[in-house]
Amino acid sequence: MDRKRLRPFHIVLGLGLGFAAFTIASGIASTITEFESSARITRHPWENIPNGWKAAFYTIIPIFLVWSAWEFAKRVKNWERGGPDNRRTTTANVRTRLEDLRRGVYMRTLLREPGAGIMHSMIYVGFIILLGVTTTLEIDEQLPDGAKFLHGRVYQVYSAVGDIAGAVFLVGVLWAIVRRYGPRQLRPYRIRIKSRPEHAVILGTFLAIGITGFGVEVFRIAHHGVPDFEKWSVISYQIAGQVRGLEGLDHWHQFWWVGHVITFVAFLVLLPITMLRHMFTSPVNMYLGDKDRPKGAMKPMPNLMETDLESFGAATVEDFTWKQLLDTDACTMCGRCTSVCPAHATGKPLDPREIVLKTGEVMAATGDPVVSPPLGTVPEIKVEANSLFERITGEEIWACTSCKACDEICPVNIEILDKILDMRRYLSLMESDFPSELGQAYRSMENSGNPWGMSQGDRGAWAEEFEGITVLDGGNPLESEYLYWVGCAGSFDDKNRKVTRAVAKLLQRAGVSFSILGPAENCTGDPARRSGNEYIFQMLAMQNIETLNKMGVRKIVTQCPHCFNTLANEYPQLGGYYEVVHHTQFLEGLIDSGRLDMTGARLDERVVYHDSCYLGRHNDVYLAPRRVVGSLGGVEVVEAPRNGTKGMCCGAGGARMWMEETIGKQVNVERSQELLATGADRIATACPFCYIMIDDGVKAEGSGEDVVVGDISMHLLEALENRDTDREAARRADLLTVRTRTPRSEPETLEPAAQPQPLEPAAQPQTTEPAATPDTAPDPTPTRTPAAEPTRQPDDFTRIKGTDPALARALPEHGINTYEDLAALDAAAVRDLETALEIPGRISKWKWPAQAAALIAEHEEPD
Repeated sequence: MDRKRLRPFHIVLGLGLGFAAFTIASGIASTITEFESSARITRHPWENIPNGWKAAFYTIIPIFLVWSAWEFAKRVKNWERGGPDNRRTTTANVRTRLEDLRRGVYMRTLLREPGAGIMHSMIYVGFIILLGVTTTLEIDEQLPDGAKFLHGRVYQVYSAVGDIAGAVFLVGVLWAIVRRYGPRQLRPYRIRIKSRPEHAVILGTFLAIGITGFGVEVFRIAHHGVPDFEKWSVISYQIAGQVRGLEGLDHWHQFWWVGHVITFVAFLVLLPITMLRHMFTSPVNMYLGDKDRPKGAMKPMPNLMETDLESFGAATVEDFTWKQLLDTDACTMCGRCTSVCPAHATGKPLDPREIVLKTGEVMAATGDPVVSPPLGTVPEIKVEANSLFERITGEEIWACTSCKACDEICPVNIEILDKILDMRRYLSLMESDFPSELGQAYRSMENSGNPWGMSQGDRGAWAEEFEGITVLDGGNPLESEYLYWVGCAGSFDDKNRKVTRAVAKLLQRAGVSFSILGPAENCTGDPARRSGNEYIFQMLAMQNIETLNKMGVRKIVTQCPHCFNTLANEYPQLGGYYEVVHHTQFLEGLIDSGRLDMTGARLDERVVYHDSCYLGRHNDVYLAPRRVVGSLGGVEVVEAPRNGTKGMCCGAGGARMWMEETIGKQVNVERSQELLATGADRIATACPFCYIMIDDGVKAEGSGEDVVVGDISMHLLEALENRDTDREAARRADLLTVRTRTPRSEPETLEPAAQPQPLEPAAQPQTTEPAATPDTAPDPTPTRTPAAEPTRQPDDFTRIKGTDPALARALPEHGINTYEDLAALDAAAVRDLETALEIPGRISKWKWPAQAAALIAEHEEPD
C-alpha cells in the first residue's frame, strides 16, 4: 500500500513532466495556428529562425526539463531517508510560513549583509524578470491577433524592462566573479576558503546567458534596420546602431540565438547537480522553517526509562529527519555561519558550514541512487560507509558552544545546531565518547544534583543573611507569588552568589512575594542535555517537575538564561508547564510599573552589555536588559561591534563550561578584548556563565582593577544603594548644619560627655573655665588649658569601598584624618586629592565623601 502512496519525489517528477508537456504543446500550437500580429510596433519571436531550428528547440528543451526533474527527484528521494518531522502547514502557522517565504523571495535575509545581499538580489531578480520576459513573449505568441497585447507602448515598456533586467543581471554576475576571483582584499575569507571549480562553471554559464541574450536582441534590432520604436531597448538599441553595417546580420542573429539556447540548456543541466539547485531548495527550506517546538528547545526524545529504541542520537543519514537532510541541499555555501562561529574564529576545528556539507556528502554517496554532493569535493575524499563520522570528527562536534549564531545568521533557515546536538547525543549515550572533563560533571549531576559537585544542603546558604525569604522543602504548597529559581551557579559559585543576593535585594525592595527551594532545587539538566546526555537530563528534569507540580508552582523567576530556556521551552516536553521570566525581564517590569523606584539612581559611567546567547538568540530577549541598564541616570550605554543577534558567545554554552579549552585562542578572551575596546567602565552581563567567563577574560587582559564586570542586577543595586547613601548624606549634612547654628553672643558650654577623652594622664582633670573666687571675677570667654586639648586617631578608611590599606595610610598624610574631613570634600578638592594620590577618577567613581557621611550617620545620632 505504501508503494502506491504519492511521495514527494513523485511530485517533483510530475512537475518536470508538466513543464515539458506545456513547452511541447506551446510549440505545436504556435506551429498550427501561426497567429501573427498586424501591429507595426511589436516583435515576431521566430523571425529569421528556420522552422527546423524551432522544432529542435521545442524538442530539446522538454527533454532537458524532464532530465533535470528526474535528477531533482533522485535528490528528493534521498531526503526521504530521514525520519519524520512535523512541518505541516496549518491555519496556526500558515501566516508565519508565508512570511518566511516572502523574506526569502524578497532577499531580506541576504540583505542583512548589504554587499552580498545586493549582489545576489541583482542576479536573482534580474534572472526572474528575464524568465518572465521570455514567458510573456511565449504567451503572446499563442494568442490571435485581436488578443495580442505586446504592441505599441506596452511592447516598448516590455522591451525597456527586458534590457534593464539584463543589465542588472550581468552587473550582478560580474560582481560575483570579482568577489570570488578578484583581488584578495575584495574576497571575503568565507568565500576564499570554499571556492570550487563548479563555482566558475556556474558563473561562466550565467555570464554567457546574459551576454548571448543581449547578442540576440542587438542583432535582431540591427537586422530590422534599427527602427526608432526600438529605442526603448535602451542598451541593445545603442549597440545595434554600431553593428548595423556588418555583413550577414541574419546569420549573426542566428548565431547568437543558438548560443543563447545552448547556455540555457547548460543551465538546465547544472541546476540539479550543482549548488545552483538552491534556487529552488532554499525558498522551500525557508517556507518550512517554522517548527512545532520553541526556538530554544532541542528535539524531544522518548522517556529513556521506557522506550524500546536501541540507538539514540545521529550516527547515520537515516538518524536525521527529512528536513535536516533537505537542509544540506538548501545550503548556499555562503559561509555566513562560518564567519560568526566563535569556535572557528578562535582556531577550533569546527566550521558550521562543513557540518552541513559533510552530512550532505555522506547522504549523496550512500544514496540509492547515488547523487552528486552538495558541493564538489576533491578526489581524495571517499565515503566508504553510511556513517556521519566518516566525514565529521568528534573534535568538531565538541568544539561547539551551542550559541546558535550559525542558525541565526543563515539566510535560508538551515538548522545546523540541531545536527551537532543530535550527533553529541549519539557520542555521549551510545559511544561514551566525550571529553574526559565531562565525566566528572556527569557524575556530579547524577549524584549531587549539580555539576559543581557541591552539597545540596548548601544551596540555600546564601539566604541566611536575609530576613523574609522562605526556603521551601519541596513538599509544601508554594504560598508566595513567585518561585525564585536560583540555579546551580547562583547557589554555589562565589561570584554568582553576589548576583543572587543582588536579585533578592531588588525583589525585596520592590515588595515581590517570593520563595526559594534551596536544597530541594536540582540542576535543570541543561549541561547534560547540551552535551548529549539525555539520560541525566531526563532524570533531573523529572525530579524537578515532580517537585514543582506538587507545590503548585506556576510563576518562576530565574537569573540564569540556561535555566530560563530549559524551564520555559523544554520542561513542557516532560509535563512541566510554567510561566518563566528572566530576571532582566522581571526587573524591567518592576521599573516600568514603578514598584522599583529608580529616581535618582545614577551611574555616571560608560556601560557595555554583553548579550547572553541563551537569552538572546535562543529566546529573542534583547531589549529588556538594555532597558534596565538604560533606566539608570548618567549612564552612557555603548555597544560592542558584535551585539544583538550577532553577539559573540562567552565560550561557556553547550556544556563548554565544564570542558577544557586547549586548542586556539580562548573564546572568553576574544570576547573580553572586544568589550574592553569599547572603552567601557563597566561590563554588564545577564548570565552566570557569561559573568564568570567575561570576568576571567577581563582579568586575563590586566583590566580587572579598571573595569567592573557584573550582572545587570549588581550594577542596578549599586546605583540604588549609592542613591540611598547620597540621600542619607544629604540628610545628615542638613542636620549637621542645624546643629552648628548656635548664637555667637552666648558663652559656649562644652559638655564633657560630648568630648573625646584627652590623651593626658587621668590625674589631670579636664577644665573648661577657672572656678570663681572672691578675688577673681568670672571671665566671659571660655578657655581650655593646653593639656586638655583632645587629639584623635585617624578613622578606619579601609571601610570605604574602593580603598586599600596603602591608600588608607596615605590619606592622613594629605590632611584627611576623619570621616568628617572626607565627607567635607567638594568636587574640586576630590580632584586635587585624586591627583595627589595618583588615583584619577577613583574617589569620584566610588563616592568616598558620600560613603564617609554614611559611616558618620551609623555612629552618631542627631540631637
